[in-house]
Amino acid sequence: MAENPCEVWFYHLERTGLDQALPELLEKTLQRGWRAVVRTPAPERVEHLDGWLWSYREDSFLPHAPADEPGAARQPVLLTTGFENANDADALFLVDGAEPGDLAGYARCVVLFDGGDEAQLATARAQWSRIKATGLPVSYWKQQARGWEKQA
Repeated sequence: MAENPCEVWFYHLERTGLDQALPELLEKTLQRGWRAVVRTPAPERVEHLDGWLWSYREDSFLPHAPADEPGAARQPVLLTTGFENANDADALFLVDGAEPGDLAGYARCVVLFDGGDEAQLATARAQWSRIKATGLPVSYWKQQARGWEKQA
C-alpha cells in the first residue's frame, strides 16, 4: 500500500467511451505491477465490465473478476459496487459517478467521466471540489486526439 497521499486524477472522456478507455488504463496499471479496483454504483455495470474485459480485444488478456466471486483477494483487477479493497489494490478507478470513500492505502484514484453527459460532469465537478478540499493532490486530464493531456 502507498505511504504517500493518494493522487486523484480526473479523466475527462471526450473522444472515446468508458469501454474503450478503461481497458487501456487498466493495462497500464498492471504494467506498473499494481492491482486495481474498479468501482461503480451499478451492479449491471459490474456485469457488463466483467464480460467486456474478457472480449474487448482478441490479442489481450486482462485478469479480473467481480469482487463477490471466490478468490477475489488474488485478482489483479476487481470489479465492485462496494468500498472494500479486497485485493490490496494500489489504484482505484471510479466510473458512473461512484463515490471514492476512504482513499487511504491507494496510490492513485482515477475518476473517469463522460464529457458529453451533464450529470457525470456535475458529479465530477462536485467530487473535484470535495477531494481538493481534503488536501489530496488532484489533477485533471483531458482526452486529446493522441492520448491524454494534463490540463490542471
